[in-house]
Parts: sequence; C-alpha cells; structure tokens
Amino acid sequence: MEFVSIRVSTLRGDQKIDFDAYVKINDKMILYLRRGDSFEGNRLVRLKEKKLKKMFIQPQDEGHYREYMQKNIEMAYDNNSGKDIQTRADIIQGQQQSNIEEVFENPEQAEAYLSAKDAAGKYVQFLVSNAKGLNAVMNIPNTDKSISHHGVSVATLSVALAQKLEISDSKQIQLLSLGAFLHDYGHFESGLYPRKKTSEMTPDELTLYRSHAQEGARRVQDKKHFDQLVLRIINEHEECADGSGYPRALKENQIDPNSMIVSACNALDRMMTFEGVPQTEAVKNMMIQYVGKYPLDHIQKLTEVMKSLEATT
Repeated sequence: MEFVSIRVSTLRGDQKIDFDAYVKINDKMILYLRRGDSFEGNRLVRLKEKKLKKMFIQPQDEGHYREYMQKNIEMAYDNNSGKDIQTRADIIQGQQQSNIEEVFENPEQAEAYLSAKDAAGKYVQFLVSNAKGLNAVMNIPNTDKSISHHGVSVATLSVALAQKLEISDSKQIQLLSLGAFLHDYGHFESGLYPRKKTSEMTPDELTLYRSHAQEGARRVQDKKHFDQLVLRIINEHEECADGSGYPRALKENQIDPNSMIVSACNALDRMMTFEGVPQTEAVKNMMIQYVGKYPLDHIQKLTEVMKSLEATT
C-alpha cells in the first residue's frame, strides 16, 4: 500500500484526527494513532524529541487531513475564536515551519513558494494585531534545533524589530518575513546541520558553514518565482555592519537594510538556539558581543524586544 507523508509540525494535541497516522520504522508502516484519537499529552513532544519530521496517512485520508489543517488554521487566525493565544500561536508557528520545509524540499515549485509568501503576510498580521503573539511564538521551544523552527523565530524577531524601527510598508515587512523564514536554505542538504557551536566546528566544518548563505542563494537564483529581496536576504544574512561577516565581508552601506535586520535577528536566535545561551542572558550578551557588528539602534531595539519577552515569562 502507498502512503502520503504529512508534517509533524502541522499536528495539534487538542483536536481529534479524522485519519489513521502511521510512523515508518525500518521500511515498515506502524499505526501510531487511530482516527478519533488525538495527540494530547506528551505524544507530540515525544515525536519532536525523536526529531521526527513526517508521519504518514493512507491516500484516501488525504482530504480528511487537509480539512483538519484548514480547520486549525482558520481558528488560529481568528481573533474571535475564543482559543487562547498560546494554542493559536502553536498552530500558526507549525504552519510556518511546514511552509518553510515545503519550499526547502521543492524550491522549483512556484506553488510552494507562493503559498509560503501568502502565509508570511498573514503571519505578520497575526503578530501586529496580537500584542501577546510575539511572546507566545518565542515561548515555543526549538527542542530539536530545527532550521525551519529557527527560521520562524528569526522572522518573528525581524517583524518585531521592523516595528520598533517604525517600518510600516506591509509589502516590505511581508518579504522581510519571508526572507527570514527561508534564510537558511543553504543548510538544507549541506551535510552540516548547524547544531554545533561554531567554536566546536573543525576548520572544514567552519568553511562549509560559512558557505551556506552564498550556496543557498546560488541554488535558487534561477527560480523566477523567488522575489529579489528574498534572494538578497538569503545571500546577505550573515554579513555584518563592520565587514566581519560573510560571504563577501560587506560593510553596512553595501548591505540591504532588510538583510541587516535579518542578520541581527539571526545572530540573536542562533545564540539562544544553537549556542545554548539562556534567553535572559541574551540581552546582556547582545550589548557585549554585537556592538559594531550590527547597527546600534538595531541592538537597542532588539534589547527592548527581549526585555519585553523576559517581563512576560
């Protein structure tokens, strides 16, 4: 029997499923959860801890799965749904992860990219219209150090920083968010997953790591459906204002302002997610480690954002 893959990031614990869900073990499909049951309790946590990205359903259940996803998404974006902000944020964050992974796996498909682009616009509106949305999303732990989860966190911080910088153009913020979602495409299938601290990488690993921005942009530069600003963010998100970044050691006046925003937010979330710095310490570390690397107003505004998170945890 053939099976259809579904993404673990789209599953929720508080809603019963209308399909049988399977896991693949040694080329065998094992029934994990029956229709009518739910992923409540620690079921989803355990799947994520095992770094399981996909589950499987039977082809005849694909319609039920899509209805399940659509119901969740409509509820999550409805400010009058009655659901608490954390539940809504969990669903929306999971959808964004799924969109990122879909583009990473199928960059040649315009439909996947345009779906992610549309979702980026909705995501910005969710953050802008819900004062507690930022905190709710950033409260979701990246337990498996996923690059798609990291992409959502960087986009979330980037939107918050753009608001602090009084950037109001909705199209610009949508593309800023989309570029942040996709910024680490160069790590996908690179052979080096960025879970290590950079200080622990071998010289060869560090060389490979430092090639990911340029490599990511190279892989999608011929895809006509990719916006030029998104391509530029992918290529420039590791550049620094003082010229100490890569791949081209650009100075601030040579870097797109949107790339500069994503670069600062990427460095901050990498410090928390991959370097293991507690969120409460990240604010102090920003002022110590990042002065000169990023515009001072970016650091100051991000410090304000992080302090607002700290105040509500």
